[in-house]
Amino acid sequence: MAEDLRSDTLFVALTRPQMFAGVTYSFFVINMIVAVELFLVFKSPWVLLAAVLVHLGGMIASLREPRVVDLWLTRVRHCPRVKNHDHWQCNSYRP
Repeated sequence: MAEDLRSDTLFVALTRPQMFAGVTYSFFVINMIVAVELFLVFKSPWVLLAAVLVHLGGMIASLREPRVVDLWLTRVRHCPRVKNHDHWQCNSYRP
C-alpha cells in the first residue's frame, strides 16, 4: 500500500465521456435544445445569456466528475420519492 496509485493517461482518456466545451456532449445538446426552444418562444437574446450561464454551471459541476449529469439522471430515474418520504426521510430503490 506504500505505492502511489498511478493513472495511465491513455486509460483515463478512454474512460472519460465525450466532452464538448467542458461539459459532456449530452449536457451540451440538451442545453442547446432548451436554449433554442426558449429563444423561439420568448424571442429575447437574454435566453442565450441564460444558456451560457447554465453551460458555465455545467462546466463547474463537471470539473470533479464529468458524468455528474448522467449520474443524477440515473438516480432520479431509479430512486423516485416514496409516498412516506416526509416521515422516514429516505427513498427506496426500484430496479
